[in-house]
Amino acid sequence: MPQEHRPKGAASRTLSNLAATARERDGLTIGEIVDEMGQSGFGFLLLLFAIPPLIPIPGPFGFVFGSALAIISLQLSLGARNPWLPSVLRRRRLPRKLFEGMEYHAGPVVRRVEKVVRPGRMKKALAGQILPSLLGLPVFALAIVIALPIPFGNVVPSMAICVIAVGLIERDGMTILIGLALTAAAAVVTTLLFRGAASILALA
Repeated sequence: MPQEHRPKGAASRTLSNLAATARERDGLTIGEIVDEMGQSGFGFLLLLFAIPPLIPIPGPFGFVFGSALAIISLQLSLGARNPWLPSVLRRRRLPRKLFEGMEYHAGPVVRRVEKVVRPGRMKKALAGQILPSLLGLPVFALAIVIALPIPFGNVVPSMAICVIAVGLIERDGMTILIGLALTAAAAVVTTLLFRGAASILALA
């Protein structure tokens, strides 16, 4: 993962720039997103792929982006330098409205998170590839939950990945720890949703 310094607020600016590009091209494919953001690091891709499942736009975005997140997170855990996705996902074209929705719904939230991050906090823990590689495993678990057709089951996992991603982008270890705490909360919520679904099926 690139170790270069980035000015604070890089995540929200990247989100706005991507929405502008999508407006110019009337949408983008997932492959184009990877090509545009891949050189900036895995954190940007994690953020961009975790936001759509949170947006109230019809479509199988949970499965599509959950699958993409799972593949990206595995590469993160293996220490890959450049992200890769299979052609079946790369060819998936996303409408302009999705990117506008990302900017409208997620942009303000990302900017609020950026106001409290402190780039370089817990710098030693973030040095090298050890911590980013370890983060790939919980992100993979969250991605699987996002991909599953669980009603309201992708909200907390998506939020957790977004926070982890902002922490990676801004090089703030404390923000990453908050994201991991949300990961634990996501595990609890998912368990409760599974139990609730099982109870409903048992009564049917």
